[in-house]
Amino acid sequence: QYFKKNNPEYVFLAAAKVGGIVANNTYRADFILDNLSIQNNVFRAALNTPVKKFMFLGSSCIYPKESPQPIKEECLLTGPLEPTNEPYAIAKIAGLKTAENIRRQYKREFVSVMPTNLYGIHDNFHPDNSHAIPGLIARMQKAIDDKSSQFSIWGTGQPRREFLYVDDMASACVFLMDKTDMPDWLNIGTGQDISIVDLAHKIAKLMEFKGELVFDTSKPDGTMEKRLDVEKLFSLGWQPQVSLDEGLKRSISYFRQEILK
Repeated sequence: QYFKKNNPEYVFLAAAKVGGIVANNTYRADFILDNLSIQNNVFRAALNTPVKKFMFLGSSCIYPKESPQPIKEECLLTGPLEPTNEPYAIAKIAGLKTAENIRRQYKREFVSVMPTNLYGIHDNFHPDNSHAIPGLIARMQKAIDDKSSQFSIWGTGQPRREFLYVDDMASACVFLMDKTDMPDWLNIGTGQDISIVDLAHKIAKLMEFKGELVFDTSKPDGTMEKRLDVEKLFSLGWQPQVSLDEGLKRSISYFRQEILK
């Protein structure tokens, strides 16, 4: 009904049920059922109306757990997935393949982009069901408020992750929507990563948490490395503009001014 009434020319499908390692591993059935329902509904609606171009947002977790680093687009479906987020990844792979095959069969401009880990203002700052950065910010603020001497983090802290600020992601999507010769899917990221232990220390410094950071090694680490190869995207002329330090400052400020008020 929405598509028929509004007749959109360009569609960015960013809607999804998302979360960090805890949420992915806990709500496994919900993550595959809800995401397949969301994307199939919107794909069908767009296919039945004269949309000029459709962009599906996937996720870097679609790639095999043991992918060579950095991960090239060609690594898709070359090995087993990370078990903790396999249902979510399978849903996103299904979406990518749906877009690819609509393009093949119907000759419509349906493409996909694979974002690295996103963060920023308006994020989900739930202490348990959020991604790494907003979860750390929310829980560290509680530790500060409780005057805790320690702050516990899941896993060993050794996994490395790549993070992209939300405004950079948006600019990359708009940039690619204007490209007429885009491949079926492209990675979007910074090409740089950081260990979870270094990230936690960086956030602690910015938030002025003075306690000790301890790592709960009884909890899973997930994939140890997951940096995207963004050579194809960069070769088209796009570059991220917000550094990790600046993005973290904006996220912390937003959380303290808008979420805690």
